[in-house]
Amino acid sequence: MAKNGSGRREEGTASVEAKRNGHREKRLNGFAFLFPVTLCYYEILFCLFTVGGLFKTGTVVTLLFCFVYGGIGYLLCTLGRNRRRNRHIALALLLLSALPFLIELFVYEAFKIFYDLNTVINGAGGVLTGFIKDVFRLLFSPRGILCILLYFLPGILYGVFGKLLDASPIGGRARGMALARMAAFYLLCLMVIHLIPGLSRVYGEAYNFHNAVSQFGLLTGLRLDIKQNLFGEASFTDMTPVDVPASPPEQTGDPEAGGTASPETEGQTDAQTEGQTGGQTGQTADAGAIQPASAAFGYNQLDLPLDDPNGRASGTIRNLNAYVAGLTPSMKSGYTGLFKGKNLIFITAEAFSKEVIDPELTPALYRLASKGVQFTDYYQPSGFGTTGGEYQNIFGLLPTDGGPSFKEMSEQFVKLNIGTKLNELGYYGKAFHNNTYTYYDRDKTHTTLGYSDGYMAEGNGMEQYVTHQWPQSDYEMFVGTVNQYLDRQPFDIYYMTVSGHGIYTIESNAMSRKHIDRTADLPYSDEVKRYIAANLDLEDAMAYLLEQLEAKGIADDTVICLSADHFPYGLDENGYLGNMPYLSELYGYDVETSFQRDHSCWLLWCGSLEDQAPIVVGEPTCSLDILPTLLNLFGVDFDSRLLPGRDVFSDAPALAFDAAYNWKSEYGTYYNAEEEFEPCVDESLIPDNYVTNMCKAVMNKINFCRGVLDSDYYTYLFWG
Repeated sequence: MAKNGSGRREEGTASVEAKRNGHREKRLNGFAFLFPVTLCYYEILFCLFTVGGLFKTGTVVTLLFCFVYGGIGYLLCTLGRNRRRNRHIALALLLLSALPFLIELFVYEAFKIFYDLNTVINGAGGVLTGFIKDVFRLLFSPRGILCILLYFLPGILYGVFGKLLDASPIGGRARGMALARMAAFYLLCLMVIHLIPGLSRVYGEAYNFHNAVSQFGLLTGLRLDIKQNLFGEASFTDMTPVDVPASPPEQTGDPEAGGTASPETEGQTDAQTEGQTGGQTGQTADAGAIQPASAAFGYNQLDLPLDDPNGRASGTIRNLNAYVAGLTPSMKSGYTGLFKGKNLIFITAEAFSKEVIDPELTPALYRLASKGVQFTDYYQPSGFGTTGGEYQNIFGLLPTDGGPSFKEMSEQFVKLNIGTKLNELGYYGKAFHNNTYTYYDRDKTHTTLGYSDGYMAEGNGMEQYVTHQWPQSDYEMFVGTVNQYLDRQPFDIYYMTVSGHGIYTIESNAMSRKHIDRTADLPYSDEVKRYIAANLDLEDAMAYLLEQLEAKGIADDTVICLSADHFPYGLDENGYLGNMPYLSELYGYDVETSFQRDHSCWLLWCGSLEDQAPIVVGEPTCSLDILPTLLNLFGVDFDSRLLPGRDVFSDAPALAFDAAYNWKSEYGTYYNAEEEFEPCVDESLIPDNYVTNMCKAVMNKINFCRGVLDSDYYTYLFWG
């Protein structure tokens, strides 16, 4: 009887447990709501702290995707065999999922752009060691502490109240229903993306990490970034060149037809507008002195192995070969070889902007800006901080692999950069930097740029010239180094400065503190005055450099090329487009678009130009144009088809563009995320399919930049 009774009791217990499990599968597990809601909370916080506001096109997609990713969390947290283990898994996932949001939030706080996985993983060490004080300042500021608490709040609340949620394991039927819900939300997201104008290009063919995060949230941006890294080669398969008109025909009638001047060209200093009356690219007061681009001068083209004579080309290289072969090389002009045999001093100036230039406050910089070539509509595309800006200036390419692009390129056969080209012509060369020798792996990258005497920074020689402070002095660097090359003509010198680096406070910025008295009477806020003060050390460095060149009698034989690495993002710590009060104050207009933010200056001066009327380049130009223009001016043989920028004195169409697929031409400006074109000429002058063709041309150029880096294309072409 006992045995039978025990059996009945066991049978009854099993029956009750089976009924309980059946009821659990019929109702939603508590975790089904926990993760989607938490991820929505994370994304909303992230949006508020970075791009600002929730009323943007992709907000609905961001939140819908949270239910897809939340479903993954739900499935992971119901794998355990008991509720206690599942609660532990849930708590760990809640805390871990907050980390990427916090990392990207602080990245954006510092650099005003989102960094992809490649940049974060490979660049984190340099940032932590080089700017440890700034990192701690961000983390332990009131805003930083608030962000950390808000992101860990769901984990804290779950640790206290988690037992109120059912953490029971679920069966196969419940898992199937969860997967079905995730699939439904995913399909709904795709439908919304393809229905709302401006989203489908960013999600697909014109993907860019920063735009993807801004439009679809961080989690989707990271997912698309992983997809791009794994399957990005597919973007090289369709790179058929398209024809675009070089310049719009001259307008007749109302000179204001087509719109008024945009903020990008307003607020120029006298140095940037002097001599513009009636001026066009390549013209001086004596219009017949130098001939414009013409087939009579020949083309910037080399004999390249585009037909793969050795059968070594991969699929990507074959596509790149076909693309290059289909391009028309640019024509040479009367400017070709203008600087042949002259010395070159190439400067990437940390966070520099043209608004620093003033005839009284910065007479040396004003001289460089007003007595050389004047670029009145120049842009320095912002992305991946200083190393990204250097990459653009030196290689003439966009850093498509993020921050590590420079290191990856330096490990290849670096052939197309001015250091290597002038070294082949027998120039003495050296690169200098007044910050840490190893920062951003410059000890590995800058020793491969073709400079015959290598690279010097603090840690391998520069420490004997500059005071160890933050930031270090540009003036001290130039005073200590000019004598190393003045008597070794022809020379080719590269400087990466640091005095203009943020953050611009008297307490933490030695250069702001050093020069603040010189800005006392300027009509700006204290924050902007401190930014300008930091840049006055570069002014003193340029004054000293010009003085030494003239004392040696070689000013007429020396070219100075100076461009920034990025806009001064340290001015607005919590800023974003549409909310950059100090940058807007400096620029003189509200900064609401990427082109308004990235407008900058390119100084190209030679003493031999000072007695001539100004050479004015009024069309849109950008940092990718620096390398082909220098190669042409120095009379170096190169193939214009291998560089996405242009020699500004050639017949190539004027174009400024960035990694987000935004572009600006003589016809107007296109913003990829909004799929919006703003014409600057009468619409009747715009050719049929112009915007479509330009978008395709820009996509080709960006894919070319990616293909060059990913396939080691230059090694294939030049190493043999």
